[in-house]
Amino acid sequence: MSAQPSLFIVLGAGSGFGEAIARHLLAQDHTVIAVARHTESIQSYASAYPASCEVLAADVTELGFGDKLIAFLKNRTPQGIVINASGPPAGGFFDVSPQQWEAAYHNVLHWKVLLLHKIIPIFKSAHYGRVVMIESVSIKQPVPQLILSNALRAGVAGMVRTLADEVADSGITINIMAPGYHDTQAMQRLYNRKAETLSISLEDARAIFTADTGTGTLGTAADFASLAVWLLSPESRYVTGQTISIAGNLVKGIMG
Repeated sequence: MSAQPSLFIVLGAGSGFGEAIARHLLAQDHTVIAVARHTESIQSYASAYPASCEVLAADVTELGFGDKLIAFLKNRTPQGIVINASGPPAGGFFDVSPQQWEAAYHNVLHWKVLLLHKIIPIFKSAHYGRVVMIESVSIKQPVPQLILSNALRAGVAGMVRTLADEVADSGITINIMAPGYHDTQAMQRLYNRKAETLSISLEDARAIFTADTGTGTLGTAADFASLAVWLLSPESRYVTGQTISIAGNLVKGIMG
């Protein structure tokens, strides 16, 4: 990272990848605006960084979130943002309703478009910016029983690839991190679905997902965060428009 402390925004900072990234940035003496719907878990680590961890309670998927975030910045210019939120419900094609498809469109894609319309002009004015989108390995390889994620996160990837091209000469990079199976709370919905579908225990379901990684272990949020922090740094200036899978040996494609 740059020797000079910077300001970063981390969405979904209350748990999982978001929390790990926020902690990593704070440990490197950067200032972090940590955003989460429920901020109790943020307070648990923010207390260790009273001068550099700012807490914003907000539902990032709400239509007015972008304006709320801009107001919170108070004309400050962040160096980077981590765009991250929970995924859509699990299920196959006949398990999800048309209404769930509509909700998933907003919760996976639409709110991110609205937020980027607010943030990218700030980065363009500064001739610098780093955007890291936390999505899913389903962009690279569909995950069984995750049709909403499989379909709509591909739309995010198309948007990111196009936007990266449009801002590449402005000192702005935008990349997607596509996690596979990591030992975070977000995996619980997949365990539950697998256990229900196969009539097995949650422990057996977890073992199946662990075996699918090909490494004998699930990933960790801390390992994931180290790559995110590099993508947020000046050193990543020549990497943009990419979808990078962090999934052990789960993705089998040559271009994985």
